[in-house]
Amino acid sequence: MSSTSNFREAIRQAKTSAIVGPNVIANALPYLGGGLVLTALGTYGGLSVIRANPGLFFPTFIGAVILELILFFVAMNVAEKGNNRVALPLLATYSLLTGYTLSGIVFMALRTQGVGIAGVGFAALGCGVTFIAARQIGSNLSEQDGMALTKTVSLGVIALVVVCLAQFLFALFGIYTPTWLEIAISGIGVCLFVGAAVVDFYVLPRTYRNDQYLPAALSMYLTYINLFIFILRLLIALNSRD
Repeated sequence: MSSTSNFREAIRQAKTSAIVGPNVIANALPYLGGGLVLTALGTYGGLSVIRANPGLFFPTFIGAVILELILFFVAMNVAEKGNNRVALPLLATYSLLTGYTLSGIVFMALRTQGVGIAGVGFAALGCGVTFIAARQIGSNLSEQDGMALTKTVSLGVIALVVVCLAQFLFALFGIYTPTWLEIAISGIGVCLFVGAAVVDFYVLPRTYRNDQYLPAALSMYLTYINLFIFILRLLIALNSRD
């Protein structure tokens, strides 16, 4: 959910329709792809830990989340300063840790009747289809429409983060979200991150220069990882019963 800071920064920086990095997205795509491959490897590693030693997973999950948050802010700061040589290994490590933390929801999806490996594949395919559609739509938005969508999605994501944090805190006390509400939250999350994907293709060329491809790749990476999570959450909720 660290993408909320990206949205606020995007609104601040994308003040005009002037494109400062027309090729930044094209330059970022190989790093986006590499990050997603590393995430898949991290997820595979996490699934292996869950199956081999379930008791070890939770404490390592918490440690991975903390380290992941630290790495995000450090790597983003380094990348925006243009120090790609230092930022690249930090972002690679961040991608692996993200994969490890994703393994919990992937494991749940694999064990949910009606979801399984097909559902995980569907979530990944949904991200790919969203990328193709968002590229076409976001690249052709007018300044007025682009900024309006950016602000709307930004506010929506911030509200979603608050709701998800509340869910987590309630879960610690044994209070779980009913299925119908989980379906609603997950569906809204899917819609918001589809919108965020469109926003990326409008905002990033107006925010980053061509040589600032790593922060652009990180922004897109966060969008698709969160979209993947909420598609999986929705599939799990739709196939679960109270």
